[in-house]
Amino acid sequence: MEIELIEIRDFLSAHHPFDQLPEQALDQMPEKLQIRYFRRDATIPDSGSIDDYLYLVRSGAVEIHGTQDELLARLGEGDLFGYRASHMEGHEEFQGTAMEDSLVYLLPAADVDNFCREHPQFSYFFEPAGGDRLRDAISSTGEDGSSQLGLMTTQIGDMISRAPISMPPTASIRETASVMSDERVSSILITENGVLKGIVTDRDLRRRVVAKGLDTDLPISHIMTEEPQTLEASDYAFDAMLHMARANIHHLPILRQGEVAGMLTATDFAQRHTTSAVYLVSSVYKQNEVQGLAGISAKLPQLLLNLSAADATANSIGHVITAVVDSITVRLLQLAEARLGPPPVPYAWVAAGSQARSEQTAKSDQDNCLLLDDSYDPKTHGDYFKNLAQFVCDGLNACGYVYCPGEMMAVTDKWCQPLAAWKRYFNHWVNQPEPKALMLTCVFFDLRCIHGEKNLFRELRQYLLDKTRGNQIFLAYMAGNALSFKPPLGFFRNFVLISGGEHDHTFDLKHTGIVPIVDLARVYALAAGSHAINTQDRLKEVASGGEVSHGGAHDLRDALEFVGSLRIRHQARQIKAGEAPNNYMSPDDLSHFERSHLKDAFSVVRTMQNVLSQRYLR
Repeated sequence: MEIELIEIRDFLSAHHPFDQLPEQALDQMPEKLQIRYFRRDATIPDSGSIDDYLYLVRSGAVEIHGTQDELLARLGEGDLFGYRASHMEGHEEFQGTAMEDSLVYLLPAADVDNFCREHPQFSYFFEPAGGDRLRDAISSTGEDGSSQLGLMTTQIGDMISRAPISMPPTASIRETASVMSDERVSSILITENGVLKGIVTDRDLRRRVVAKGLDTDLPISHIMTEEPQTLEASDYAFDAMLHMARANIHHLPILRQGEVAGMLTATDFAQRHTTSAVYLVSSVYKQNEVQGLAGISAKLPQLLLNLSAADATANSIGHVITAVVDSITVRLLQLAEARLGPPPVPYAWVAAGSQARSEQTAKSDQDNCLLLDDSYDPKTHGDYFKNLAQFVCDGLNACGYVYCPGEMMAVTDKWCQPLAAWKRYFNHWVNQPEPKALMLTCVFFDLRCIHGEKNLFRELRQYLLDKTRGNQIFLAYMAGNALSFKPPLGFFRNFVLISGGEHDHTFDLKHTGIVPIVDLARVYALAAGSHAINTQDRLKEVASGGEVSHGGAHDLRDALEFVGSLRIRHQARQIKAGEAPNNYMSPDDLSHFERSHLKDAFSVVRTMQNVLSQRYLR
């Protein structure tokens, strides 16, 4: 197969529904495609009906308009339109307009029909019942689900199968293109003395060289993308997929302890099947209205149901669900900035509570804050950040993440402050602790930067940990708070149940099962000055640092996973029954096995609470 056809095939294999085709069918596809270049403002199609072909946007941007010239969609790289890609009435009369110079692949309708007849998994995409790609991905609980879970535990380094292909910055454009062709790669690393300087892709060659008639004897540094985004080989493959979806990139350099280890591409994931969460994240960044984001958020209960059916761990499910929530938050911030203009001073949008810990499951209220640069002037900049926070908090509420009853949100003036003010807050909480104040504000001891200036957040986080590490008085107060929620276990290992009211004869798995473990881990982490935020990560880290015994930390991690999985299965059953998920479980719903092990988990928590009490409150 010619190099150009191989490149087209690789592009197809990275996009749905072509990724569902077997290798042999994928090999046949490029030769059947027509390649068209549409100038900006050109009409698509320029003749015939839009249904005569299946259109795939290779580069550029296209808008689709309905019969009344109303805007229906804005499409970019990898998006489809034309042949039965829409099931709206009258879709054959729709028209496209190139919003910029665009390269588009056209597959004749007859060829689409042939592929559909021969490959049911490809045909399913075009059926009315399964045409929505997100619905298709979410409804799958089989191989795609297990693939997703595998990526949660697969390190990126294990996916890199060849040594990095690189060129020095002084190499000519022609020499670099020749190496890319010989090595059959669609991107190349630009390195100097082993240090990554940039990256060049086939797209760069088309746009920055061929399209502009650039002299190919110029050094490759002239067209490379400098300081590209990177990840470490020790990071997880699932995080890489989400990172690439968020940034809309298809090539990601991978480092191993600072040295170039290789290149990860979208094609590397195609053979492992695109996962539902990544579909959701990718779709999030295509939305231009809050209503569209709310529609995606409405898919999360089904995603939780699917992950539960695939026997995902509670910790993995928390990371997956939170990743989608993070992307919705970031997209709301991007839309806010598009409306309000660029921020007048640097800021960081910071999540608190379960979102910060990557432990979200069913929807909950929102906890967030704004950290502003110290150059912030309330009179000059106040309206901007008030409007930004209002837009994002309103958007999250519309997506099901309701306003925090305690107003722990960025839209509250108290929690939208410059760095110096946040340092004063933490200085007061740590050096002059009050039980009630700490109980109300402990959510802010679990923080994670979602968007913006990460250096602002790092400075605040380090300031906090320097204050809490080994601070016995503060830690005693935090320990007191951590003991306020007790596991529902009586003297004779019987369950202590809620009596009367809406939740009669149940116990609260969240507040009496999970929260006590989260609180214990938080105290350990603050005592040790640990940067970990996720509860499982905190327990791993503090055990190695000696803040808690290895055995105690391991028992708490097991207890957290068991209670968390039980809670998720309970919520999955409620979702499947069409009920709103909650945290209240009746012991009557437990098997003998589950009852026995839940009592063991509660016993572990009670034991570790006693140990904490003896250490800080004796």
